[in-house]
Amino acid sequence: MTTETEQPFTIDELAARAGVTVRTVRFYGTKGLLPPPVIGPRRVGHYGRGHLARLELIEELQHRGMTLAAIERYLGQLPPDLSARDLAIQRAVVASWAPEAVETAPRGELERRAGRSLSGEDLRRLTAMGVVERDGEAFRVDPGLLRLGVELLDVPLSHETVLAARTALIEHSRAAARELSRLLRDAVAERDARDVRSLSARMHPLVVQALLTTFQRSLREELREWLDEEG
Repeated sequence: MTTETEQPFTIDELAARAGVTVRTVRFYGTKGLLPPPVIGPRRVGHYGRGHLARLELIEELQHRGMTLAAIERYLGQLPPDLSARDLAIQRAVVASWAPEAVETAPRGELERRAGRSLSGEDLRRLTAMGVVERDGEAFRVDPGLLRLGVELLDVPLSHETVLAARTALIEHSRAAARELSRLLRDAVAERDARDVRSLSARMHPLVVQALLTTFQRSLREELREWLDEEG
């Protein structure tokens, strides 16, 4: 799960980035939920971004109340060659099953979760993107957004462009959510309230997965057309 172009993690670094203990990483490994590391010089195990993404997905499933047996079945249904980004999308779908989980963390803990030190400018940009919010000497953060926000810090785009992209995504996603909500509301207008709640809970992750997949394909098509025009 590591490549020559990415910086590998030690087990301590992997645990720190995922916000878990080394013991937890080893436990998941013994259960077969986490692939073994690549053994390097001096018999030291090295982990890649794929391991991190899979570990974060496992933790998300745990937080949703799934048993280890259920998590094993869930992971077993996924294609074996999913990239770290694909695993992150799976985690986003799982996270959509429940309300937002905002945590409060001091700066040191925030940097540990981010896997890097954060300058004052980094914190300003993360705040502007809605990833973190100052709470006295600490920060309120949505763990599900933190990794995305940290990756955006290194994207070679201006701060204004990133914020404009965020605004566009929010506006269009809300419009899609309103339209889908209207369609579902009309479809179940005559049903009992309990049936409506049950159907909503079942449809939520399916709709999120459909939106993610559709958006990915649409974005690839747009980028392909743009590159063809430039080429």
